[in-house]
Amino acid sequence: MRMSASVSLAEIIRNDALRWEALEVVRSLALPDCWIGAGFVRDAVWDHLHGLPIQPPAGDVDVIWFDGSRAHPDVDKAIEKRLRKKRPDLDWSVKNQARMHLRNGDLPYSSSANAMTAWPETATAVAVRRTNHDTLEVSAPLGLEDLFKPRLVPTAPFAVRKRDIFDGRVREKEWLTRYPMLRAPE
Repeated sequence: MRMSASVSLAEIIRNDALRWEALEVVRSLALPDCWIGAGFVRDAVWDHLHGLPIQPPAGDVDVIWFDGSRAHPDVDKAIEKRLRKKRPDLDWSVKNQARMHLRNGDLPYSSSANAMTAWPETATAVAVRRTNHDTLEVSAPLGLEDLFKPRLVPTAPFAVRKRDIFDGRVREKEWLTRYPMLRAPE
């Protein structure tokens, strides 16, 4: 019997003590529509698929949330400070998605999941959160297929209009070297 990708993702994250703890720290803030996404999830899955040992997040820990009434960057900075107090060993990056459309040149987003559809890669547009029932909830508005294949596919905004940014990320992050099973974009 083949496991679903979301069940596999839950097992990968739950078996990683540092990521599971980070999710608890973020949950304790009780922010609306709040998740940890991007490389926090992507790298854990790609490391697992490549048989690599569990390792800490390679870059920042991307905490996303959505609240139009508290969209000032200073609010995010205050949340980052609270997170650093609880877990100073992690490089926290907090972004209220209610304002990120301004930076990205998009129409306003309606939720964290809607904002993720404007992230560069489909495999990166995945976020997770720890529920009050101690389970893992997954938000993957573009699906989990590319994450688990694994393959690099630009999201719609990065397929043409922002393709140079997508290509730059692939080069800079050296994913094709780090993850030899990863299929490159065509």
